Amino acid sequence: MTASFLDRIPLIGAVRRNHALEHATMQVLSEKYQGVRMAGFSNAQGFLLAADLPTEIVAEAALEAERRLKAGESQLAVHPHCGTNLAAPALAAGAAAWLALWASGGTKKPRLPHFIFALLTAVPVFLLARPLGPLLQKTLTTSAEQGSQRITRVASTRLRESYLHKINTGE
Repeated sequence: MTASFLDRIPLIGAVRRNHALEHATMQVLSEKYQGVRMAGFSNAQGFLLAADLPTEIVAEAALEAERRLKAGESQLAVHPHCGTNLAAPALAAGAAAWLALWASGGTKKPRLPHFIFALLTAVPVFLLARPLGPLLQKTLTTSAEQGSQRITRVASTRLRESYLHKINTGE
């Protein structure tokens, strides 16, 4: 499965492009407003961004992120705080722990030594698998190739002390 193949699947390609745009927008905002807490969620129509910043600032950052991705700054698509960076090593560690339990015969009636063996297996696997997160972002969960996609609308809703920004995209 290559990136170009995934990008040709309409729903998956749109989510990957929007995930990259979400990350790039957060990177642009982080360059200008250090310390601002943000969280995002991408879908085929765009992405949501929770951040205590006004709509105008988020809209400008999203447009700059779009321009920079289209100019070839593909590194903006990989974000250090993406959930993929935790999910990938956690999945690897969980699989390693299960295999360790199975290999030690602890799946029928595990005892404390089985759990200790599983833990001693899972922790180093988690640490060694950490580079998988950025690699999976780059190859699977994001696509810096924005193509003809563009931002079509930015709208915000005030939520208590913060804002929820909805960034819509389309062809």
